[in-house]
Amino acid sequence: MRYADDALIFCKSRKSAERTLGNIIPYIEEELFLKVNRAKTTVWHVSKIKYLGYAFYRNKGKCRFRVHPKTVRKMKDRIWEITRKSKGWGNEYRRQKLTEYVRGGIKYYKLADMKGLMAETDEWLRRRIRAIYWKQWKKVKTRYRNL
Repeated sequence: MRYADDALIFCKSRKSAERTLGNIIPYIEEELFLKVNRAKTTVWHVSKIKYLGYAFYRNKGKCRFRVHPKTVRKMKDRIWEITRKSKGWGNEYRRQKLTEYVRGGIKYYKLADMKGLMAETDEWLRRRIRAIYWKQWKKVKTRYRNL
């Protein structure tokens, strides 16, 4: 049994997309012998699509990728969970877990336009890490010495 999962086909206009959809469904069913779930098959505007954590947008007539806002929220929630002060993890273990997660995310979303997102996330993450260290330095003397 052969199996095909999600597929996206991009067209310039809605009319073109509907025509392409009408031509591609018979081809997939009759030539490739695959079933198409017509209830899930539809035409969408590119700005309303979330696919594997990516969002799409048009820039200067070209389709571009970015990380979907819901995915960004989930990533920040996971980073917040890793950097929680009440976890009881040592700084080295926390750093290792954070490095693994951030590197994995960067590798997965490397196709996306995320320069601004990375700068914003980096700023937020550094502030979280500073707060962890500040909380660990309980005495004023320690804070003064380590700054």
